[in-house]
Amino acid sequence: MASKTNPVSAQDATLLIDKRIAELSHWPGETLARLRAIVTEADPDIIEEWKWRGVPVWSHHGIICTGETYKSVVKMTFAQGASLANPHHLFNSSLDGNTRRAIDVHEGEEIDAQALTALVRAAVALNISKKK
Repeated sequence: MASKTNPVSAQDATLLIDKRIAELSHWPGETLARLRAIVTEADPDIIEEWKWRGVPVWSHHGIICTGETYKSVVKMTFAQGASLANPHHLFNSSLDGNTRRAIDVHEGEEIDAQALTALVRAAVALNISKKK
């Protein structure tokens, strides 16, 4: 297990995310794998991380989003979601906060890959703009 002084390497994080997906039951694993593919394809500079005792995290100049799995939902939480436009109404959870927004995907729900790709790219652009 990683700590602040001994973080998980990007390669190890990728392997841990692979393992998590393989361990999950049918739909949560497939859903997390699909979300991961969309996120990592949206930006070639996305870095996979493994934080907070087992949460997949995707970053580029800061956290873009996390991929958490629960019994009835796969949740993508965008670290700066409240600052992002949501024209396709992907955010459907954690809507009351000042910073984060989330997308809850339930079994059988389709993922709008094009809209999610645009959201990831907007989150990357926001992170980059804050670093300047």
